[in-house]
Amino acid sequence: MRPGTLIGLGGLCVTLAACGGSPPPPPAAATPAPKPVAAAPAPAPAPTPAAATPANQPAPLVPAPPVPQGGATAYDSKDRRDPFQPLDITSGPKGLEVATTKLTGIVRSARTTLALVEAQDGIGYILKPGDTLGDGRLLEIGPDTAVFAVSAKPGSQSNRVVLKLAAN
Repeated sequence: MRPGTLIGLGGLCVTLAACGGSPPPPPAAATPAPKPVAAAPAPAPAPTPAAATPANQPAPLVPAPPVPQGGATAYDSKDRRDPFQPLDITSGPKGLEVATTKLTGIVRSARTTLALVEAQDGIGYILKPGDTLGDGRLLEIGPDTAVFAVSAKPGSQSNRVVLKLAAN
């Protein structure tokens, strides 16, 4: 043997070990195979589906069963709004008129000034300049007033409505 041959084989083993590989195992000693005691009949093959699919392909989709169609369902509202009907948006603040409201308070802070306005139905609104209430837009808030620009009715000009703070 040449001295370089052993180093070359050692380097190969180190390289294989570093890569995660290993040299092949040594051949096993030949042992005689055991003899069968009695010949058994071959088992019957398992039934296979009509259309076999390869393991790497998805199975075909099976359609879902149809949803049973019954009669129309009825909703008992019990004096509540039916959630299946659209909301009536016109009954909110859009149907409100600024002329029918009253100014109940003014709140001043270092950053902003707010107007407290109450509608005829008792609902209160907190507004800052630029906010819309019903048919008007709040333009400015004075020391004891709130000035609104009311949208014009067909055939008339836009008006200014001034609400004064209610005196107690």
